[in-house]
Amino acid sequence: MKPTHRRQFLHLTAGAAVLPVMSRIARAQAYPTRPVRLIVGYAAGGTNDIIARLVGQSLSERLGQQFLIENRPGAGTNIATEAAVNAPADGYTLLLVGPANAINATLYEKLNFNFLRDIVPVGGVVRVPLVMAVNPSLPAKTIPEFIAYAKANPGKISMASAGIGSAPHVSGELFKMMAGVDMVHVPYRGDGPALTDLIGGQVQVYFSGLAPSLDHFKTGKLRPLGVTTAKRSDALPDVPAIGEFVLGYEASTSFGVGAPKNTPIEIVGRLNTELNTALANSRLQVKLTELAGMLLPGSPSDFGRLIAEETEKWAKVVKFASLKPE
Repeated sequence: MKPTHRRQFLHLTAGAAVLPVMSRIARAQAYPTRPVRLIVGYAAGGTNDIIARLVGQSLSERLGQQFLIENRPGAGTNIATEAAVNAPADGYTLLLVGPANAINATLYEKLNFNFLRDIVPVGGVVRVPLVMAVNPSLPAKTIPEFIAYAKANPGKISMASAGIGSAPHVSGELFKMMAGVDMVHVPYRGDGPALTDLIGGQVQVYFSGLAPSLDHFKTGKLRPLGVTTAKRSDALPDVPAIGEFVLGYEASTSFGVGAPKNTPIEIVGRLNTELNTALANSRLQVKLTELAGMLLPGSPSDFGRLIAEETEKWAKVVKFASLKPE
């Protein structure tokens, strides 16, 4: 091949290699060209659904297309996750990722997907603390007093949960494991019934969502002993973190957005950028703070690391407590 022809050939080859990259970038810049669905594994009205709708509204405003919330409750969010896993990897189906995804990886022996393999992290949204709430009739007013009381009365304290394998349940089991106390687990179907019986004295302690329990703390119907996050919550600044007394304890509900594996990296990057920009908006910040949440901006890899860490942590708790799904 003559030098001139060789140069022309190399130039054309290089140009051909650039074309797919350029087309992917252009496609990402044009994305989305039609509505996007964000699948949620819970019914409308709860914390998960509220977070999804806030995120969807913000992304709709930024990207000029509707982000439609699709509620698919059931099987501990596994129905929703499987729907997302099996959706086309084109950026038009997303999943609200929550604590159940990390817990279910070990809680369920057989799933039709591997969450860490089959869902690509897009970005984090918010970390919401739980709070260790007790009935005021319980003599313990601090975490150390509670631990001492529980050790003096093994098996006599009833611990409510929002269901087997729920975030309140595993948070309580983690406390039992790390504090070395014995409590009887009483599962309920959600926050509402658990809080009702906690207020009524049928159970003595519940690792509750912070937002649903705040009013009960103000009226004195319940007593907060500690928040589950590593640091104190701005919503309850005078209430210590459990980790101040049980070193290393941390249990929170982290939420973010995921997409089916093989979703183009350019689209994942575009969504991550827009999500972080939305989280910097004071209006969204205020609404997420009303849920007692702490914002989780960052890269897809940041959120991926968090998911992996949570999956590993809850695997230890599920195995320790020998948990089985309902």
